[in-house]
Amino acid sequence: MSDQANYVAATSKNHSAARRIGFVGNPATSISKRMFDKVAAAALLVVSAQLLVLIAIAIRIESRGPVLFRQERFGLDGATIKLTKFRTMYHHMADANGRQQATHCDSRVTRVGRFLRRTTLDELPQFWDVLVGRMSLVGPRPHPMGMTINDELASDVILRYKDRLRTRPGITGLAQIRGNRGPVPDVQTGQRRINLDNEYIETWTFMTDIKILLKTVVVPFQKGCY
Repeated sequence: MSDQANYVAATSKNHSAARRIGFVGNPATSISKRMFDKVAAAALLVVSAQLLVLIAIAIRIESRGPVLFRQERFGLDGATIKLTKFRTMYHHMADANGRQQATHCDSRVTRVGRFLRRTTLDELPQFWDVLVGRMSLVGPRPHPMGMTINDELASDVILRYKDRLRTRPGITGLAQIRGNRGPVPDVQTGQRRINLDNEYIETWTFMTDIKILLKTVVVPFQKGCY
């Protein structure tokens, strides 16, 4: 039996119940998670303010174009959101719809951008996205609307893809701290990532978010992002 079939068989019995536990469909825990996100994001924006300015200056010095890059991604319940990142590619080569994933030694990525991607510092502006309610600190990473795997839309070839949209996307998540980050070169890699996203949603506790946030600190020192 394939990995996809094994996953579906293992989760089919409790899938309906899983939609009713944790913070999904639970107003009290949903509100608690959202309040934690707002307070923490506001604090992190204040703490990282000087670093944000320094990164913005470095981007402007190296290449022409805006400091920030905004791209349409899948949000809560599949709604379209605008995700904010520091620009890491040359402006005229940026991929607005996300169809072409970044690769190793990608010529579109600037020198500053390469450092930002490797350390995930390009994600810092997303604290603002969390503050205004587009995202959460922890949750499934938001994928570009046009992301493809072997020339097919990821949402069409990965089982239970849309189940990950039951919650706000996050800056970091279970898949990222378990090493499944960066480009998705094949369906198997994508399926493993979506399985972890749904596992997070269906087994969520507040302590899970705390553990993921703490472990995220060491993620920039691991391989995986280009």
